[in-house]
Amino acid sequence: MEAFLVSTGVVALGEMGDKTQLLAMLLAVKFKRPLPIVLGILVATLVNHATAGLVGAWVASALGPGLLRWVIGLGFIAMAAWMLVPDQIDADEAATQRFGVFGTTVIAFFLAEMGDKTQIATVALAARFHDLVAVVGGTTLGMLIADVPAVFVGGKIAEKVPMKLVHAIAAAIFALLGVLTLLNVGHWL
Repeated sequence: MEAFLVSTGVVALGEMGDKTQLLAMLLAVKFKRPLPIVLGILVATLVNHATAGLVGAWVASALGPGLLRWVIGLGFIAMAAWMLVPDQIDADEAATQRFGVFGTTVIAFFLAEMGDKTQIATVALAARFHDLVAVVGGTTLGMLIADVPAVFVGGKIAEKVPMKLVHAIAAAIFALLGVLTLLNVGHWL
């Protein structure tokens, strides 16, 4: 349960103001069809994060516990610093309309998540917790928690929520996870 809850919280906070959240808003404004957009986000996130989780599981098995602790701990601290750099979305990141709303969303989200903070976090979380299903389920839920409201409310979210504060909170959580991992505190490796 810990893997699921930590994964959900880390990704939900980390996704606030992220380029994929901005992409969700862009798609909502462009297509005005929330259901296929939400389903596209779900499918793209499941595929992307399952792949990232498998990479994380492989990394965990390839490295010894001592080295793995340092890689994960320093990775979380690097994620904390990365959280303080706001994302921007390029207008051409959204796929063309020829794939329909669902297909466009799946393609756009899958590509936008490649190498993104949440994908890297999924790799680290899967390596840390050794529970692929819980981590992928949690990171996917975290993405949906952040992106589904963006689909339904669109650009109004960005106007109301101070993204610098959200990014600072997410950075603090990543930094805390990194320090706990490096110090081997509690259940952290």
